[in-house]
Amino acid sequence: MNTVIVIGGSTGIGRAIAKAFAVENTDVQVTGIEPVEDMKLDFPATRHQLDVRNEQAVSTFFARFTRIDVLVNCAGIIRRGGAEFTPQGFAEVIDINLNGTQRCCQAAHLALKAAKGCIINTASMLSYFGSGFVPAYSASKGGVTQLTRSLAIAWADDGIRVNALAPGWIATELTAALNQDPERSRELIERTPMGRWGTPEDLAGPALFLASAGAQFVTGAILPVDGGYAAR
Repeated sequence: MNTVIVIGGSTGIGRAIAKAFAVENTDVQVTGIEPVEDMKLDFPATRHQLDVRNEQAVSTFFARFTRIDVLVNCAGIIRRGGAEFTPQGFAEVIDINLNGTQRCCQAAHLALKAAKGCIINTASMLSYFGSGFVPAYSASKGGVTQLTRSLAIAWADDGIRVNALAPGWIATELTAALNQDPERSRELIERTPMGRWGTPEDLAGPALFLASAGAQFVTGAILPVDGGYAAR
């Protein structure tokens, strides 16, 4: 049975992806920042509390695995209301979204090499667009894009494929403030050719593809899942 680890898999996009892998009869390991007893999962998975800012905790978590078939990095935050323009807010977002992704990739490297496994990171459409409201989030996701490409090159000889999903406007807790603002939500839907908000489940199929044998020659790719938003 394949081992799939979903970092940040207790909520939102990560949870939808973890559930999709669980349906595939895999050994799914899910981490979240919250205590294990507070993780609301409706599918079979082993649950772990993990703070990706803590390098020792990340190393200790991954040390228990001798092989990993798929690592999905979904841990991420966004700080609104101008918080990302402060040194502390900017550093916090970068440390979780970008540095946390790198910590997990590095800690999983040997186990991924043993399995000839793959990594699926979470980028964003803001990997390509700037944002006047959340500069740290945009910078972190731009960094995830270049980290993904760089690790794809560095670890290709190890048989490890490294790709990323770039979600558009997905209805999650992170985007609730925008989704619940009628005027802003209308503007975003009008800009999106498919005419709706995405759901976390919209990311599940693309993740399964990137982890499948059908994507065995795909690495260093950033796959948009945005309803066509970036096409305009």
